[in-house]
Amino acid sequence: MDSYPTPPFDTPKVPMPGKTADMSPRPDHGEESYVGSGKLKGKKAIITGGDSGIGRAVAIAFAREGADVAIAYISEDEDAEDTGRWIEKAGQKALLIKGDVQDAGHCREIVERTARELGGVDILVNNAAHQATFSDISEISDEEWELTFRVNIHAMFYLTKAAVAHMKPGSAIINTTSINADSPSPKLLAYATTKGAIQNFTAGLAQMLAEKGIRANAVAPGPIWTPLIPSTMPEDSVKNFGKQVPMQRPGQPAELATAYVMLADPLSSYTSGATIAVTGGKPII
Repeated sequence: MDSYPTPPFDTPKVPMPGKTADMSPRPDHGEESYVGSGKLKGKKAIITGGDSGIGRAVAIAFAREGADVAIAYISEDEDAEDTGRWIEKAGQKALLIKGDVQDAGHCREIVERTARELGGVDILVNNAAHQATFSDISEISDEEWELTFRVNIHAMFYLTKAAVAHMKPGSAIINTTSINADSPSPKLLAYATTKGAIQNFTAGLAQMLAEKGIRANAVAPGPIWTPLIPSTMPEDSVKNFGKQVPMQRPGQPAELATAYVMLADPLSSYTSGATIAVTGGKPII
């Protein structure tokens, strides 16, 4: 939309992982704009990192398309509860599950609770992520490197393995990768490396699950205006965030929701192993 805000932004740095209320301008998650048409009627979805940002936008869209939605989040109760209210306002069930996806047992519990309390698992959106910026490799501690991999790629494996056991033919897995998988930012070395791994994981997974009738795809966002940005990036980078792509602005979470809906839609039955780039005009080649 032409009316979306363009940099420079005056958003101060905030503690990780960030809250929606701390952002200025406030992100658009499609609260007032997304209109559903029943594409996901009767489906049961899990969205990790669904409390804010891309996850919230996808949760709102899925609910308005007729899906019940389980939101997995680490600690942001206020954001998660707000997302839950939007899901329920759409007439769907919302299940909020708090905890750390670094833990394999918690990942399994997310899936088991969703299957038990919502009545199944048809869609898994692996969206939770950790990132931090560093100017030199010497600044990246062993613990930081391992944390990034545990949250961004190990959890994706744990959740997917658990979810597949509940999925029927026609189910869908959607993984959030990044433009950094193909065009890595040196200051996001650990994060970008995991995003490349996610893209490869998705491509292999799609082939492995094809005989089960389960599809696996990825969405590769460019610069998107979410709480992760002011909480993990230097203030000078935040001020001009998004100016580096042809549209010269960051994308809003609402602008990604349609890609996830398309990949979750049973009518996209021949789309698997794909990566959908949502990058403001910057090509992924």
